Amino acid sequence: MSTTLPSKKIVVLISGTGTNLQVIIDKLHNSTIADQHIEVSAVISNKSDVLGLQRAADAGISSRVIASQGIDTREEYDALLSEALDKYQPDLILTAGFMRILTTEFVNKYLGKMLNIHPSLLPKYQGTNTHQRAIDAGDSEHGASVHFVTPELDSGPTVLQAKVPVFTEDSAEDLRERVLTQEHSIFPLAAQWFLTGRLAMENNQAMLDGEVLPENGYAAD
Repeated sequence: MSTTLPSKKIVVLISGTGTNLQVIIDKLHNSTIADQHIEVSAVISNKSDVLGLQRAADAGISSRVIASQGIDTREEYDALLSEALDKYQPDLILTAGFMRILTTEFVNKYLGKMLNIHPSLLPKYQGTNTHQRAIDAGDSEHGASVHFVTPELDSGPTVLQAKVPVFTEDSAEDLRERVLTQEHSIFPLAAQWFLTGRLAMENNQAMLDGEVLPENGYAAD
């Protein structure tokens, strides 16, 4: 007599090429981890004709475009996005290069079940253009952070970071590629921790295996 494993569903929000989406698909979609069946149930983009949507189609994953162009306010857009998300009932929402600033009301609705990958060693370089900013500052190291999404932009508790060196001859593109390789390692790992019950957010702190993680996340060094 066969038994059905508990299922955990991911929805990924994208705006572009979806390289982090592809890694999530490759490592987690239709996988069984710790007696949990994990699936990417949908991909939602705020832009049409982006490669990430093709990645979803190639994997047989449902996708939707909720175009932000022509929407008057962030509140109006987030209401549409929330309506779409609720149809999938995700256990985890991943923002993977989703180039939207989300409203406080939206974030609070899904608080504790949204993870973002950000291309800097937070709290350094919130927002955009992080690689050039690290070069301009003369930093010797740069990297990526996975963090819980909270209403303050790129300020939620950090789960995991990965560091890369910054070389004097680096361009922003050189650094972006080096950081992206690390993003592809830490994002699916953090998602796996969450879906298997090891990771949670409590009292605005990231908790792994019941222990509060430090400001820079697990094993920052």
